[in-house]
Amino acid sequence: MVLDTITLKVGDHMTENPVSVDSKTSLHDSIAIMAGKNIGNLIVDNDGVPSALLTEREIISHIIREGGIPEIPVGEAAVSRFEKVSPDDLVINAAKKMIVDKKRLLVFDENRLVGIITVTDMLRGLRSTGGNPSLEGVVRGRVKRCTYHDSIFTASKTMYSKKIGSILVSNAPEKQGIFTERDLLNRVITKGVDLMDRVGKYSSIPLITARLGIMGDEAAEIMSKNKIKRLPLTHDGTVKGIVTARDIVEAFSRP
Repeated sequence: MVLDTITLKVGDHMTENPVSVDSKTSLHDSIAIMAGKNIGNLIVDNDGVPSALLTEREIISHIIREGGIPEIPVGEAAVSRFEKVSPDDLVINAAKKMIVDKKRLLVFDENRLVGIITVTDMLRGLRSTGGNPSLEGVVRGRVKRCTYHDSIFTASKTMYSKKIGSILVSNAPEKQGIFTERDLLNRVITKGVDLMDRVGKYSSIPLITARLGIMGDEAAEIMSKNKIKRLPLTHDGTVKGIVTARDIVEAFSRP
């Protein structure tokens, strides 16, 4: 049965009780919490009031600018702003707000924080409508690559400069992999790995792919099954593009 998107409310699909820390918590401890919870967004409170979000993108920016994680409170590092949505707002409208404003969304019931709605939450809800949109127009055609032997720092610098969350890692065709912001957080930073080490050692291998031309719901199913948020797309055995969970949400959100 295909459901109408007007039936999808933010409150029914958000993640309740989002993780937060005080702004005086060290950046190192905050990153450890993110890795331990396997989350990409950490709410930073200032005197008990949500003031900003620490994201994987902020973490990678410190690594590139300073060569590592500085000894500073998280309040000085968390610069991502957020938009507020209500539990009664429609998921489809929240998705459009996220795409247009390019900000994370926190859910407030009046002035009380009650949840966070992420692209994963949105995608789970939108898929329940039974839709299966084309990905034409949202697939990213320019895929950045590095080699297995490049340093973690070099790969991270490319990701930071290009404002992308992942980079393909190649050595031989059968050993292609992908290095993501989450890999940097969970496999490198929190493990004390030298940033000059080979990036291939900390990449997700083998590379999970799908055919170019796949539809939105099918791509989302592969992502859900493999617990990934980025899916390279191939044609004749060669990666020609990549689609993210956010891209699929955008495809579902189009008229």
